[in-house]
Amino acid sequence: MAARVFLLFTLGYFLSYFYRSANAVLAKDLSQDLGLGPAELGFMTSLFYLSFAAVQLPLGSLLDRYGSRIITPALLLVASLGSVVFGLAQGFPTLALGRALIGVGMAAALMGSLKAFSLWFPRTYATVSTLLVGLGATGGLLAATPLALLKEAMGWRGVFLLGAGVVVLVALLIYLGVRNTPPGVPWPKGGGGGGLREVLGNSRLLRVAFLALAFAGSFLALQTLWAGAYAYALGLEAVKVGNLLLLYSGGAVLGFLVSGYLADRLGTARVLVGAALLFALGLLLALFKLLALAYPLMGFFGAFNILTLTQARELVPPHLVGRGTTLVNLFGIGGTFLLQWGVGVAVGTLGYAFAFGSLLGLLLLALFLYRPLLGLRTSG
Repeated sequence: MAARVFLLFTLGYFLSYFYRSANAVLAKDLSQDLGLGPAELGFMTSLFYLSFAAVQLPLGSLLDRYGSRIITPALLLVASLGSVVFGLAQGFPTLALGRALIGVGMAAALMGSLKAFSLWFPRTYATVSTLLVGLGATGGLLAATPLALLKEAMGWRGVFLLGAGVVVLVALLIYLGVRNTPPGVPWPKGGGGGGLREVLGNSRLLRVAFLALAFAGSFLALQTLWAGAYAYALGLEAVKVGNLLLLYSGGAVLGFLVSGYLADRLGTARVLVGAALLFALGLLLALFKLLALAYPLMGFFGAFNILTLTQARELVPPHLVGRGTTLVNLFGIGGTFLLQWGVGVAVGTLGYAFAFGSLLGLLLLALFLYRPLLGLRTSG
């Protein structure tokens, strides 16, 4: 049963990663078919993250009350509806609505999994959670070259209509195939309210949250849209763009899998800073149009942004871990929305050099503010 729980929730997160990444390959088709400019494309794509972020805090309460077996499939059905709306859209408003519904529906894919794993795998929680993220991130691989080939065969609308059916299937499998707790383990009673003020007053946690905004936000804004759009702007064809995104997403999978191991041995803060600096190097290489070097570098080291959630758990007392990690995740996902949209505005007015340069500057500012945590001794 434990293996089934892991597999089914991982499938849900796999779909979340596929949907968040798909527009990078489809950017050219969406722009041509629906007449979207860079700002509209960026805003529409970023609505996944805005809607995703908007439900994070109430999602935590729902998961604590009803459990992942109910909440995760229920929201996946919303994502399926969004996929249908997106696939049938004839204009920007409907397309944006579909993208937002997909974001709401996928909001519980990771947090629902982590909630379930905390009860099913309490002794190996960190290892199992890292494995979930690494395997789930292969959804980004499907949203690279395979998606480029699939949309050539059936069109981007067909991809989203087919995807809607797959999401419904996975939702049913989770509902019918998992339990909230292992046999004999009671459902934990919820704690009292309060605590948010204490979390917001934790200056070290806020430094980590701002780093999540800049680091996770840049990593995801690029992976899920602008890395592909930039390659198209340089004149590359769809399959070549898909291959570059495969390098980005493949690097990310490896990065997710090894980040926790390195953080446990070298320290979370040191590994986070080193990875962020190497991600910044990848941005510089991209500006010089060395995409075959830049994309795997940004993918691999950008994935280390997941360690901001690990560090959030280290900086708050046990009774505030849920609120602390949710706050950092909110900054990371909210940052993705802001940066994905902001890059679109910048590209449309001042070009890619200014847009990517701004991401670089924001990341360096976040690292400067993060410096006090380098002297903090933490354990995973």
